[in-house]
Amino acid sequence: MPRIECSFYSEILSKVVSMTVLLPQEPIDKLKQKKEHKYPTLYLLHGFSDHHNTWSDSTSLQRYVEGRGLAVVMPAVDNSYYTDMVYGGNYWTFLTEEILMKSRSMFPLSDKREDTFVAGHSMGGFGALKWGLNKPETFKAIASMSGVADMVYHLENVRKEDSDKTRALNLVFGEGDISHTENDILWKLERLARSEEKSPMIYQTCGTEDFLYEHNVRFSKKSIEVNYSTTTEFMSGDHNWEFWDAAIQRVLNWLPIKNSE
Repeated sequence: MPRIECSFYSEILSKVVSMTVLLPQEPIDKLKQKKEHKYPTLYLLHGFSDHHNTWSDSTSLQRYVEGRGLAVVMPAVDNSYYTDMVYGGNYWTFLTEEILMKSRSMFPLSDKREDTFVAGHSMGGFGALKWGLNKPETFKAIASMSGVADMVYHLENVRKEDSDKTRALNLVFGEGDISHTENDILWKLERLARSEEKSPMIYQTCGTEDFLYEHNVRFSKKSIEVNYSTTTEFMSGDHNWEFWDAAIQRVLNWLPIKNSE
């Protein structure tokens, strides 16, 4: 299937940014019919210190997606935690406004909610949950793999340290309280569960040896508490690509892709 790496100017960030896109490859007889076809799309988010090619370079993603009739969009967002940073760029606005519009204008991607999914690992797992729970009208399904599933809890612990991780998170969130904001994932989950809005399907997975395992347990318990139907799979594994290579296969099998080939 075609793998396209492209760069474009972001008006939100005032700089050139990159993304990698995987598209289904249509056979010649279908192309001859000249019928417009827009693909279900997975927005797949990278982790801290990664970039738009990390998923493709570190897993067999391209092989796993083959034959599913699914497009995959992988944007680069630096170490922003998919957030309008206190000391940095407005990556949340970039993600939720510009990436959607630009990707759909450049490629034949469906704009229907039932065809739109978001997933990610680690920092990208936080980004996927944040995007999906704040914008439930956009996504049919959300998947978090070893995600920072409780950023409030995470900041409370990391801020006790004097480390590069603490300084990086302070650039994103500052030193204030993020409770009851768009970055408070458990609060957003509870609010959505008690609202009349459409609720995206959620899948979460994490290794039991992962340093973010407790975050994911907290998210799972909150899902049960507020009666939100979340599919949870905990199994032996650590915070590494061996785990995520297997996890993305489970995510792809779980996604409700309507026009799978």
